[in-house]
Amino acid sequence: MKHPLRLAGLGAAALLAAGTVTTVVVMQGADAATETLLSQGRPAASSSVESSSLGATLAFDGNTGTRWASAEGSDPQWVRVDLGATRRITHVNLLWEAAYGKAYRIETSADGDAWTTIYSTTSGNGGTDDLTGLNGTGRYVRLFGTARGTQWGYSLFEFKVYGSGTESTPSATPSGTGGTTPSASASASPSVSPSRSATSSPTPTKSPTSAPGKDLTDPRKKDIAMQLVSSAENSSLDWKAQYKYIEDIGDGRGYTAGIIGFCSGTGDMLELVELYSQRVPGNVLAKYLPALRSVNNSDSHAGLDPNFTRDWKTAAADSAFQQAQNDERDRVYFNPSVNQAKADGLRALGQFIYYDAIVMHGPGNSPVSFGGIRKAAMAKAKTPAQGGDEATYLNAFLDARVAAMKTEEAHSDTSRVDTAQRVFLNNRNFDLNPPLSWKVYGDSFSIAA
Repeated sequence: MKHPLRLAGLGAAALLAAGTVTTVVVMQGADAATETLLSQGRPAASSSVESSSLGATLAFDGNTGTRWASAEGSDPQWVRVDLGATRRITHVNLLWEAAYGKAYRIETSADGDAWTTIYSTTSGNGGTDDLTGLNGTGRYVRLFGTARGTQWGYSLFEFKVYGSGTESTPSATPSGTGGTTPSASASASPSVSPSRSATSSPTPTKSPTSAPGKDLTDPRKKDIAMQLVSSAENSSLDWKAQYKYIEDIGDGRGYTAGIIGFCSGTGDMLELVELYSQRVPGNVLAKYLPALRSVNNSDSHAGLDPNFTRDWKTAAADSAFQQAQNDERDRVYFNPSVNQAKADGLRALGQFIYYDAIVMHGPGNSPVSFGGIRKAAMAKAKTPAQGGDEATYLNAFLDARVAAMKTEEAHSDTSRVDTAQRVFLNNRNFDLNPPLSWKVYGDSFSIAA
């Protein structure tokens, strides 16, 4: 069962709105030393917006709590940024909201009229698209979506463009229809450039993970992280058994369910079921969407009982629902925390320490949120990226986290820090290599080598 001292299901929308977590990509290869984030805070425009509060500039503001969204139900759509001068473009990072692009192009232009394709795909699947190895020049960079991945529109939390002020000759040639800036009501989609698997050179690829043992995105390391969190959240290392978990633990957040504690009263369960329903229309949980919207921000079960828990467990046997849970976990918790840890120069242990903190405290900037804890730690010690000692900084972070936990009675047991993370740190196991042994809430756990 879920441990009663956990902070369950903070809600994806509420967490992201609470503050910013800077997503920084670890650069690979020869351009690592020269790439610069070019797009943040620059003027932007789009083919359409879903509402006035979801404008194009919000995709370039460096805040993962804001987003651009196009009008719903229409292709093509685009969003572009003005870099202010001609730049060499080598890298684009897209952080999608649930409304993602299945087929889209990344294009550059010198004048905002004639466009050259430097990347295209017809198999987008949302989440984070980290496109490296690009080779293009232009003052303007746009994402041009030709096929939505959902019934909605296109929506990006962040659209980051990296490169330099040095011009180079782009390898791609302008597409036949790329010279016209389309409107959202265009009746025909322009031709799609060759996909990532085409033989043209160079071929952009997703960034590779760091060497095993040094990066929490390594599959083995990520599984260890899930087991460590599950030991505290579920008193079990079998985190995959939690897809079907659901109960009301009496914390005022309604039902708590799934691998990360999605809650009916905090919005993240609603967003999860919406995502699942976009991918699998008519699924067994889709009929509960009106009730989930109604009970949001309350502990009510109205419209959910008596069969919601049964149907949740039925849905949990569907691999598409399991993947939706994985994707929401990664979007809200794992990706932002691990990317921030990388930016701070932390290895796998530090990446996990950030992840566990964001799971419990959320990514806002209040003193008891992830952002506030990190700020307090940085006031005491420099991060490795700032030239500080890794152990000294992580101890400062854990000290700040324990202080934040003790401000709430529900978090007064700090053993998930004291007899788990602090043990690994004292052993200087910065790569989080097994074997691992630890205790949480008095229970002993271990992971073999």
